[in-house]
Amino acid sequence: MRRAAAVVLALVVSVLGGCATTPDEPQTSTSTSAAGSSPMPAPRQVNLGDSYSAAAGVQPLVEDSPVLCLRSSRNFAHLLAAARGYRLDDVSCSGADTADFFTAQYAGVPAQLDALTGGPDVVTVMIGGNDSAVYTTAIRACSDVAATDPSGSPCRAAHGAEYVDIVRDRTYPALVRALAAVRAKAPGAQVLAVGYPWILPAQTGCYPTMRVAAGDVPYLRELQAVLNRSVQQAAEQAGATYVDMSGVSEGHDACEPVGTRWIEPQVGATGAAPAHPNGLGQQAIADQVAAALR
Repeated sequence: MRRAAAVVLALVVSVLGGCATTPDEPQTSTSTSAAGSSPMPAPRQVNLGDSYSAAAGVQPLVEDSPVLCLRSSRNFAHLLAAARGYRLDDVSCSGADTADFFTAQYAGVPAQLDALTGGPDVVTVMIGGNDSAVYTTAIRACSDVAATDPSGSPCRAAHGAEYVDIVRDRTYPALVRALAAVRAKAPGAQVLAVGYPWILPAQTGCYPTMRVAAGDVPYLRELQAVLNRSVQQAAEQAGATYVDMSGVSEGHDACEPVGTRWIEPQVGATGAAPAHPNGLGQQAIADQVAAALR
């Protein structure tokens, strides 16, 4: 999702530039197997993925991380690592798709699978929404036509099954390949593939805060449901643990008020990039991943 990355950067880099601060170092724990023996190293976690994994727009940024990645020191992986005492290697990056697991996304941003060298104990992954730019393209397309019929479904009328077909025909095979590669590179790790929390409610929406016509809200919800099912099925094929965010995120979508919503709206976003998880959303993801850990 190269164009998606540009959209996010246009909205948030101007307020983020120069705002990166040094995050608190997570506490790590050590243990000894017998009196006088060397301390056992803390378990190692590697975090892979896109802007949802990086927590685009959630301050502060990870010091010295690539600015285009918008990698937050308060994303779910950092929260989990701090709570569990893990050593964290976070290579998540805004705009990433599954191809960026295998090749460099930007200069200075190597293939994400490179971080799996050395045998991590836990691998967390959030990826898929940017493949073929499908979800950002769909939201943009629906936003562009919403004003023509705010109570109808102009986006569904114009695009039908186009976006769902892309997820099934292109995104799903790419997810299978990516997660199989993660498993091959980290055969001894618990791999947790995280689904995306709901961006929109089941019905009606909140036009114009989210610029989606009322009848197109269930249309985009179904697209997100198909994407999450694709992540789940690919995870199962790879022997990974799927972390389902759909149930717990119900009622915390971008149409909810501040303090309740986990996703920021397109208009009036505070604390995260538009249509991305805020700090509450990242904590909720961390909690679900923690509950799924062996």
